[in-house]
Amino acid sequence: MTSTTFVHTSDLQLGMTRWFLDADAQGRFDDARLRAIDRLGEVAVEHGAAFIVVAGDVFEHNSLSERVTGRALERLRSLPVPVHLLPGNHDPLVADSIFYRTDGEEGVTVLADSEPVTVAPGVEIVAAPLLSKRATTDLVHQALEPLAPTDGIRILVGHGQAESRSNEITPDLIDLAALEARLADGTVDYAALGDTHSAQPVGDTGRVWYSGTPETTDFHEPRLGLQAGEHNSGNALVVTVSKSSATDATVEVAEVHVGEWTFEALDRELASKEDVEEFLSALDAFPNKDRTVIKYGLRGTLTMSATRRLETGLAERRPVFAALYERERLTDLHLEPGAEELAALGVSGFAAAALAELVDSAEADPTARDAVNLFFRLSKES
Repeated sequence: MTSTTFVHTSDLQLGMTRWFLDADAQGRFDDARLRAIDRLGEVAVEHGAAFIVVAGDVFEHNSLSERVTGRALERLRSLPVPVHLLPGNHDPLVADSIFYRTDGEEGVTVLADSEPVTVAPGVEIVAAPLLSKRATTDLVHQALEPLAPTDGIRILVGHGQAESRSNEITPDLIDLAALEARLADGTVDYAALGDTHSAQPVGDTGRVWYSGTPETTDFHEPRLGLQAGEHNSGNALVVTVSKSSATDATVEVAEVHVGEWTFEALDRELASKEDVEEFLSALDAFPNKDRTVIKYGLRGTLTMSATRRLETGLAERRPVFAALYERERLTDLHLEPGAEELAALGVSGFAAAALAELVDSAEADPTARDAVNLFFRLSKES
């Protein structure tokens, strides 16, 4: 039986900048992305991995400064195990490709074509590199088409979507059913994919995985559901493949957290000073605030004192976070209305009677006060 363990990662996007980070925070973000390479090496040693594969988008683009490129290559060449780099859509293997600067780097191999590369006795990699910014065909299918089943271990490294993000079927979409058929017949034993930034398996075999990015790049959006946005980034995959004949491969995949940064989108309905305090406490609960980015959307109607508390609390916390900023599109806060503002709404009949009754009760009954505020807000919106 042949067995191998390796680390699967992707989408390092070294050199990435984020518009909401000031110069100080951007510097920390840059350093964290470089330290992610170091942590990949540590994970490889801890788990006895023989090599690392980076399934595309190693770099943010092909036109990075010499400083960024030099620091990145220094980290890559310092890894304790060999690393195999796949050109992706951010850093395709075009005439000015950044990968040409890696020529001759010991321990660093660019997967420049689909010829199988032997990485250990009985173990080989077959790659589907991008040779342009946008592929015009299913590169994974193209890479596997000439290959036959094998008793050795074969790992596919590809970059692109295996499930359409819309109803549109594009020519570069990876044919997942065809890929799983090649897994079943032993042509390939594991598909290491990049492009999606959250670690996750796709398909039914448990042998096709996106590693996600090892350091967070975008926001988790819990208001849209647990899986919305970048919901499982900051990981590396430790993969063990064992095989004794063409059709009996077994694969074990373990997620190992390596990221340092958190990007979170918060959404709150605020109707009282208590709601404001709960929101501020939620901000305080985040650890490592200098490596945390929060964008927030707030809705509701607040008293003047609650509004002042919110503004003061945000101002106190803003310098502590890497970034803390309002999502204007999702923010709709109003000051609690006074008697003149309520009268100016111009409601009549039953609605006016109901509003008057609520106003009379509002001072003693918080529920009535919230109802008045909601009535005012909805009336203003309509």
